[in-house]
Amino acid sequence: MSYKFQFNKMAIIGSIIKSVIDVTGSIKAEDNPIENQKKVLNNLLKKAKDTAFGKYYGFSKILESENPQEAFQEKVPYFDYNKMNEEWWYKLHEGLEDITWPGSPSYYAISSGTTGKTSKRIPVTDDMLDSIRQAGVKQVTALSNFDLPSDFFEKEIMMLGSSTNLQQKEDHLEGEISGISASNIPFWFRGYYKPGEEIAKIDDWDERVKHIAENAKNWDIGALSGIPSWMELMMKEVIKYHNVKNIHEIWPNLKVYTSGGVAFEPYEKSFNALLEKPIIVIDTYLASEGFLACQMRPDTSAMQLITDNGIYFEFVPFKAEYINSDGSLTEDAPVVNLADVEEGKDYVLLISTVSGTWRYLIGDTIAFTNVEKAEIRITGRTKFFLNVVGSQLSVNKMNDAVQEVEQKFDIELPEFTVSAVKIDNEFYHVWHIGSDEKISVSENEIAEALDESLKNANKNYKVARSKALKGVKVNLIPMSVFYEWSGANKKKGGQVKMEKVMNEEKYADFEAFVKKQLENQ
Repeated sequence: MSYKFQFNKMAIIGSIIKSVIDVTGSIKAEDNPIENQKKVLNNLLKKAKDTAFGKYYGFSKILESENPQEAFQEKVPYFDYNKMNEEWWYKLHEGLEDITWPGSPSYYAISSGTTGKTSKRIPVTDDMLDSIRQAGVKQVTALSNFDLPSDFFEKEIMMLGSSTNLQQKEDHLEGEISGISASNIPFWFRGYYKPGEEIAKIDDWDERVKHIAENAKNWDIGALSGIPSWMELMMKEVIKYHNVKNIHEIWPNLKVYTSGGVAFEPYEKSFNALLEKPIIVIDTYLASEGFLACQMRPDTSAMQLITDNGIYFEFVPFKAEYINSDGSLTEDAPVVNLADVEEGKDYVLLISTVSGTWRYLIGDTIAFTNVEKAEIRITGRTKFFLNVVGSQLSVNKMNDAVQEVEQKFDIELPEFTVSAVKIDNEFYHVWHIGSDEKISVSENEIAEALDESLKNANKNYKVARSKALKGVKVNLIPMSVFYEWSGANKKKGGQVKMEKVMNEEKYADFEAFVKKQLENQ
């Protein structure tokens, strides 16, 4: 009786949500992203002008200038995490308030990112939580564009993030951003949220997935949300536990997957192999520093920057001469705001936010697919820029090459990492590529196909191959090696992403790890 009541209640709420979304979507006026951004910057400067950071950089004077955007660029330098933490955020850890944002943060997002051995502790203020919630509402509202039936909004949503078991530290809580977000979901959404609060609090990834697999048949999942690599692993475990062929045998009403933080394309082939029927893939861009963008319409895979919600964006042209060896920006790197970007060019993304990040290098590179709509796609990471011998390879070029190889040989290659390695005084690009398929083509054939694809797509790479870059080597390894590497170096699940480019020191560690893993299998 109680289950029937709960089902009817969800059906009623689902119909209401569908109606509200349709109405909201139909009456929403067209945004002007450029004007939105001017207002956001003004609001940020006004609210932070009396903080230590705001006083030091003269926010009040910037607000009084004829062009606050230009004055902001002139007065405030670029910051990456290390610079922001060493010059400003360390004061928050000493108990001081009003440093880069009014008050003190209620949360810190712990992020090891995709590089670096030490965790970052990024402030998450109450204003940022409001911003993330508003972005979530915007994403849900956009579902009116995707022609989904009313009963979809009665189904449950599997949000596969990091543990919601946040750690109490003095006057704040710490955890990954997906765990912080999930622990702050609205009360009305909790009936839809799976795996539910009890399972979501389990810290150990493998144990959490085990509980998900055991309970999977009790849930009517309509949508999945999370990082592609970990979502694939979870679905494989559910399929294996129930001894079925695909995930739709367990969740027949699964219709939507919202990806996040990384390009979905490299995982598309292996992800679809776990399905019985196609589903709608919606890209989102939730970083530890904020909810930056989401896909707003079905006829594109690009995401729209959220330009009216507490985040101000700037863009540095992604060129080798503007990037230091550690992935940071040179002091003289030029910057443009949203009004001056161009389609098809790669930019390093800078953000200023309601969490007190200022002209902050988030580490991602993006390209605009539609300037008028402020639509972008993530193209890589500044630290994943492989340029040891002038090859100037960005992650999007590598992803495209891997996809071409998948199509050419009809194989699944969802994960990889690359390094420029000196072998007998000659540089090679050494690729470790993950796949759980029995692949009939040789590693040499894959290496040749990758090499040819990159030559055709990148003139700098082609020049490098004729000079300092001797060749390409490929090592095929099981996907489990990538998962275990993440577990050994950071942790499994959540927002953890595999580093696509390694320096020689990191590569040596990875190669030794791979060898040990293969010996133990």
